[in-house]
Amino acid sequence: MRSQPNNVDVQVGNAIRIQRVIKRLSQSALGERVGISFQQIQKYERGANRVSASMLVDMANALEVDVRVFFDEAAPPKSAILANDNQVVSETFKASREGMLLNAAFFSIKNKAIREKILRLVLSLAGKTVEDGDKEEIEGFAPN
Repeated sequence: MRSQPNNVDVQVGNAIRIQRVIKRLSQSALGERVGISFQQIQKYERGANRVSASMLVDMANALEVDVRVFFDEAAPPKSAILANDNQVVSETFKASREGMLLNAAFFSIKNKAIREKILRLVLSLAGKTVEDGDKEEIEGFAPN
């Protein structure tokens, strides 16, 4: 038995979780839709258990998505991971519950000036400075 989950299994499980959260379904609700327990959904989402092809199709149908969505980022090239660890961390955070909630809350702020101030505050708290070249990007990053 393997001690660590396979990276592809983790990525597929994460994609399942993201789609479930987007659809605002609990693990129990998704489990009911596909005929398995919420504990099994947890194992799939963690990558602890591999998801069969037929179960992926059932989950895609239950979540009303194309089954390919589970594989979109399931196997990034190793060179991409080695080349930019910060991007991997960023993608992991964006896919986390905290990241999704933060992103949704941030973009629900209608006032662009407030979003810019929040971004500057977060950068400051992280000990980052706004470089002159980044000022335009920060001021123009958020949709109106």
